[in-house]
Amino acid sequence: MNIKDLKYYQKLVEYKNFSQVAEFFNTRQPTISMAIKRLENEFGVALFIRDHAHKTLNLTKAGEQLANHINVILNELQVAKEEIARSEASQIRFGLPPIIGNYYFPSLTPSLMRAKLMHSLDVYEHGSRELLKMLTKGQLDIALLGSLETFHEERLTTQEFANYSFKIIVGKNHPLAGKGAVRFADLAKESFIMPSSEFFHVQAFKQMCHQTHTRPKVIFQTPDIHVIKAMVEDNLGISFLTDLAIKPSDQLVALTLLDAQQPHFKLSLARRSTEVLSENEQKLWELLKHK
Repeated sequence: MNIKDLKYYQKLVEYKNFSQVAEFFNTRQPTISMAIKRLENEFGVALFIRDHAHKTLNLTKAGEQLANHINVILNELQVAKEEIARSEASQIRFGLPPIIGNYYFPSLTPSLMRAKLMHSLDVYEHGSRELLKMLTKGQLDIALLGSLETFHEERLTTQEFANYSFKIIVGKNHPLAGKGAVRFADLAKESFIMPSSEFFHVQAFKQMCHQTHTRPKVIFQTPDIHVIKAMVEDNLGISFLTDLAIKPSDQLVALTLLDAQQPHFKLSLARRSTEVLSENEQKLWELLKHK
């Protein structure tokens, strides 16, 4: 078995056409056919069902199983190349979601400066889902991630270090401002201004809607938390935000949710389990882990 055979197989699963795969790799069709035959001999099973009448190519159950493993194998090989190539790199590719970068990370900068790590950070700002993909592909070294559930990723080492509630945000002159706490079901007729879909707030909001059998109206969505706060402050609607994003200086009122079951915004530190950390990466990991 060789790596090229696995790459041919992966592409054949995608294209389901020998000629197209041969063209993609700039080789001949018999080369692809022989590679698949070698894999079938190696595993002792048929990997594809060839329907000559309809000129179709379909995976067997065993073929599907092998495809899943090959995707992992080829990804891990690419990650290994990335890690080895960067083993002496001085920069740390660091993933940081916008809301964590704006509202949590600034409190860490004094410690990072004292540890002389700030100049080593090559920061990538994306949503947590995208950062998770980049991390598993070897495109990042360490990341801070937000989630609603505790991470259980086999290929990652993770450390959950903070947990934030979600609050209902209203303007100081809003009729709800004096209540202090509300039930989500009581907000069914309110108009919400929400973060856009790449934020976990939307998933948490839908969870609360499902639990309480309510469908409040969402009148506007934006990735800019500052815009949301400004609109709420002007009583154009209310919002549903994690209290990580709420500052004492905000001209807003944060209401506690009284619901017994509700989501929480979790912050985790993550890295690939296979990566041997450099001295600076280890310092960064330990510093963030204990904050």
